[in-house]
Amino acid sequence: MAYIDLGDAAAEPGIRGLLRYRPETGRALMQLADALLRGDNAGDRELIAAYVSALNDCTFCHLSHAAVAAEHLPEGRPLVDAVLADPATAPISPRLRALLHLAAATRLDGHQVTEQLVADARDAGATDAEIHDTVLIAAAFSMFNRYVDGLGAFAPSDPAAYLPGAAHLARHGYTR
Repeated sequence: MAYIDLGDAAAEPGIRGLLRYRPETGRALMQLADALLRGDNAGDRELIAAYVSALNDCTFCHLSHAAVAAEHLPEGRPLVDAVLADPATAPISPRLRALLHLAAATRLDGHQVTEQLVADARDAGATDAEIHDTVLIAAAFSMFNRYVDGLGAFAPSDPAAYLPGAAHLARHGYTR
C-alpha cells in the first residue's frame, strides 16, 4: 500500500501508479527513461538500470528492468541473472563490466566516479557517449528507485509479473 492516497492509480504497481497519479511529472520521467534506455545497446542500458536498481534494493525497478533487458539480450534471462549475481564473473564483455563498475560507483555518490574508472571504461572499449549515458542511467535510476520506494509503491515480488510489460516496453519504449 502506497504511503499516499493514489486513488485509482494505486492498482498500478511501482512507478506506473505514481506516474498515473501525477501525469504532468510522469510524462517528463518517461521521456527521460525513453531517451536513456532505447537505441543502441538497449539490452546493456536496461541491464545497467536493473543492476543499479538491484544495488539500491528497489524491487519494482530491479525486476521490471531485468525483464526488459532479458527481452533485448540474445542470451536472455540467464545472462541477466548472472550479471545481477556477480558482474565480475558474468560472461560479459570487459566494456560492459567496466560500465557496470562505473554505474555502481555513480549510484553511491557522484564523487565515487574517478578519472581512473572512466579511463578503465575507455580502455575496455567504451565511448565517451556510453560513459556519459551510463553515469546518467545510474543517477536517474537512483532517483527513480528512491521515488518508487520513498512513496511505498506496490511492487510484485514474482519476476513473472513483469514479463508482459517487459515485452511491450522492449518493442514500444516508455512513452507509448
